[in-house]
Amino acid sequence: MENVHLVAEEEDDLYSGYNDYNPTFDSEELDNDVGFQQAVRTSHGRRPPMTAKFPGTAVGGRSIGTSFGLRTAMSSSMGRPMTGAVQDGAARPMTAVRAAGYKSSLTRGSTFDPLGQSRGPAPPLEARNEDTPEEKIKILEKKVNDLIEESCMAHANGDLQLALEKAKEAGRKERVLLRQREQTGTADHINLDLTYSVLFNLANQYANNDMNTEALNTYQVIVKNKMFNNAGRLKVNMGNIYFKQKNYPMALKFYRMALDQISNVHTEMRIKIMQNIGAAFISMGQYSDAITSFEHIMSESPNIKTGFNLILCYYAIGDRKMMKKSFQKLICVPLGIDEEEKFITLNDDPHASLLIEAIKNDQLRQMERERKALAEKYIMTSAKLIAPAIESTFAAGFDWCVDMVKGSQYVELANDLEINKAITFLRQRHFNQAVDTLKAFEKKDSRVKSAAATNLSFIFFLEKDYDQADRYAELAMNADRYNPAALINKGNTVFVKQDYEKAAEFYKEALRNDSSCTDALYNLGLTYKKLGRLEEALDCFLKLHAILRNSTQVMYQLANLYEMLEDPHQAIEWLMQLISVTPNDPHVLAKLGELYDNEGDKSQAFQYYSESFRYFPSNIHVIEWLGAYYIDTQFCEKAIQYFERATLIQPNHVVWHLMVASCYRRSGNYPRALETYKDVHRKFPENAECLRFLVRLCTDMGLKEVQDYATKLKKVEKMKAIREQRVKSGRESSARSRREGSASSDSGQSSHGASAKGERLGVKLRSLPGAHEPYEASTLADTDASYVDPLGPQTERPKTAAKKRTEEDEFADEELGDDLLPE
Repeated sequence: MENVHLVAEEEDDLYSGYNDYNPTFDSEELDNDVGFQQAVRTSHGRRPPMTAKFPGTAVGGRSIGTSFGLRTAMSSSMGRPMTGAVQDGAARPMTAVRAAGYKSSLTRGSTFDPLGQSRGPAPPLEARNEDTPEEKIKILEKKVNDLIEESCMAHANGDLQLALEKAKEAGRKERVLLRQREQTGTADHINLDLTYSVLFNLANQYANNDMNTEALNTYQVIVKNKMFNNAGRLKVNMGNIYFKQKNYPMALKFYRMALDQISNVHTEMRIKIMQNIGAAFISMGQYSDAITSFEHIMSESPNIKTGFNLILCYYAIGDRKMMKKSFQKLICVPLGIDEEEKFITLNDDPHASLLIEAIKNDQLRQMERERKALAEKYIMTSAKLIAPAIESTFAAGFDWCVDMVKGSQYVELANDLEINKAITFLRQRHFNQAVDTLKAFEKKDSRVKSAAATNLSFIFFLEKDYDQADRYAELAMNADRYNPAALINKGNTVFVKQDYEKAAEFYKEALRNDSSCTDALYNLGLTYKKLGRLEEALDCFLKLHAILRNSTQVMYQLANLYEMLEDPHQAIEWLMQLISVTPNDPHVLAKLGELYDNEGDKSQAFQYYSESFRYFPSNIHVIEWLGAYYIDTQFCEKAIQYFERATLIQPNHVVWHLMVASCYRRSGNYPRALETYKDVHRKFPENAECLRFLVRLCTDMGLKEVQDYATKLKKVEKMKAIREQRVKSGRESSARSRREGSASSDSGQSSHGASAKGERLGVKLRSLPGAHEPYEASTLADTDASYVDPLGPQTERPKTAAKKRTEEDEFADEELGDDLLPE
């Protein structure tokens, strides 16, 4: 070890080891030292100031003002060349005992100074001259490299436009660099790697910014230049651009050219190019050629994605046998994931335990979990796809897939496949088969049992069997208390029983177990809404909107809550956002019209009601509002089409027929109005309102049918009075029987009969404009025998039939006889 240490020191100092003792105490050589003897006799020992510099040496010299120094210098120049440092005029000693920089003429108190630091600062290094052409070229090369790096960083940060600008600037700088090299005659020293980097980065940035033509041209410049090594593989990038443009024949051509120019040594790259070739064949519909590529990949280097694509191709051509074989190949693909058991043996060591905890969620473990999740997704999708095709029934095909999975490395996936099978039955509305499949998991482990019970609870909830839904929700919670879906189902069963406080607790617990559970948050908002805690409900839906930005249900709930909080402006704002997502929803448009109508903005209300009617012309509320709007604006002709549509929707409601007739009368079309009233009378012969209109219209027009209609009106009014008396007596008798403690069934029957036969289909029309009560059939209690025009008072007409109106007044209150009827 000592020898090694000495050798290391000798390597650090080239002159170490020459003197093993301090040269200051070398008294034997003092007699032979001319400088020392001269210093003793004279004042030569004083160190003169530094005034000159010896050329060719690294140590500053001194001006020699004595005859000794002059003589020494001359003898040195005449005797041997001055190759070392000259100190006080003494030449470098030729002995091996003295080290370089040592002089024997040291005076007492002086220190050893081989570098001459005590003689003043060393002269500064010469500054690099940046004006030379070579230095300018180097600086420009550095700028080009910096621009390429900045372009790549901008692309990594997502700023594609800035990345392209930097790439273009790097290209311009690189062309300037080439011109400078040509001008200086150093074209042989062109940096081809730098040129390749500039062009490649520029082509990439063009492709990233969807400038495909420019990208292809730039790649073509690289590929055609024979000076660039391995440029042929960039044809893969060109093929990808053509693939993105859906020019699949050209993409296939470039993929094959790239494959031909890549040697068999680069196996992984060749496999990826063949995957692209298979994808191009699939896009072109050439499944047989795609199968050839994928089969080659699965035999050379199998992977999950290629196996899945192979199954898709065989499914497209309908080959059952090869679908099964491909599925078996898919589940046998090695994932290259280490098992967890390798860490168990280290758990006794606390330091090893800390290490295990540190690496359990590192990036490598996350990548492995993602790879496994992707493989499970492909296997599940493949099973659902081929299950109906490989066997006669879906259930048999799925059972075959489950059996295959149970014998593979994805054993734990078999239970998930079974549950997925039950969910598929649900989507096909085969509820009994789904229930039977899920009930088989009641004796499985806790995770699978909880998932099966959760689905069963949901099925029974949809069937409104709330007791069974509650039982299976409890079973799912007992198997896995942290299952948010089970807690939501339990909360739903409590919600339908109107125990909203308890339901809110279950929803909150589901949110504590999974803060991203949007179903629990939505249901919690509905629960708060039921409880009247509108502010808390609003907070829930605002949080939900931050998660689900385009959820129409959340936006509608927010609008409804703001309307309940009497903030119509905010409600309108949320509804406007809602129709920006679903512009064709007629109910939302009708709600907007209603809000604008309440605010007094009739024009906006009319716009949204019209849009709602255009998308859904069967909403009776919208039809009623539009008809009333046109009547209010004195456009009765336009109101007719809406009320006629209402008669088609509700043909047994006399009010719409009467409104059509009234619109004809108000618009001046009396013959059409009369025909409409007669048609209403034929459909509803006991309607007193229609008879009043007929009597008035016939009187105004001078028709002889007035006597007939007046007689019918008197009969209807008499029948109405009789019915009213029966109803009144029936009510009194039923009250008397209740007081006596006995239930009278006759009174109920009489009441029912009276309501069924004696109810007059009158109309309580809303006042125009501005009222919002719907048209309703009037009850017997508020029946008025007097004539009421549903459209308001009519403008005064010329008094041409005044005499006949007087005659009508003479017999209006009398019973008409047969002698008064027309001949």
